[in-house]
Amino acid sequence: MAASEQHYTPARPCFDKPVKLLIVVAPYYKDIADNLVAGASAETEAAGGSWELVEVPGALEVPTAIGISDRGSNFDGYVALGCVIRGETTHYETVCNDSSRAIQLLGLQGLCIGNGILTVENRKQAEVRADPEGQNKGGGAAAAALHLIALTRKWGARTKGIGFKPAGESYRIAGASDGSKTT
Repeated sequence: MAASEQHYTPARPCFDKPVKLLIVVAPYYKDIADNLVAGASAETEAAGGSWELVEVPGALEVPTAIGISDRGSNFDGYVALGCVIRGETTHYETVCNDSSRAIQLLGLQGLCIGNGILTVENRKQAEVRADPEGQNKGGGAAAAALHLIALTRKWGARTKGIGFKPAGESYRIAGASDGSKTT
């Protein structure tokens, strides 16, 4: 059914200076992962960008690898790729929910991430979604990262660091009427 749906796709963003993406893939289902990477790399190159690829064992490790990379690299954005196919246990829900939640949290902290981790009921659904000549979800994830990078460049520089940010010198402690700080 989804193959017959028409979806709106925004125009590919243009960049004054090239973008560099890290594609993080969990190749548990290697043929599906290869198609996702093919779509993501082609979309990145079509936008004039460059990319590097890193493989991790599974979908749960994808956001961790992105977080590690962000703390020690110079990528403009990230593409998260992999495939989770429903099995007989609740492990499917755990992997789908936790990998997605971790990617979303990294995004809310300022990282530009396109999430292309497929969460499907069966292999056939994954094959259709991963096919670069079909639904091309790998290309869609790269496009999402590129659009977020364009917004970041439009509205200001991204800040590094994950977690709490220290308060600056301009804060005031409640009860300190003279503006002094106490610890």
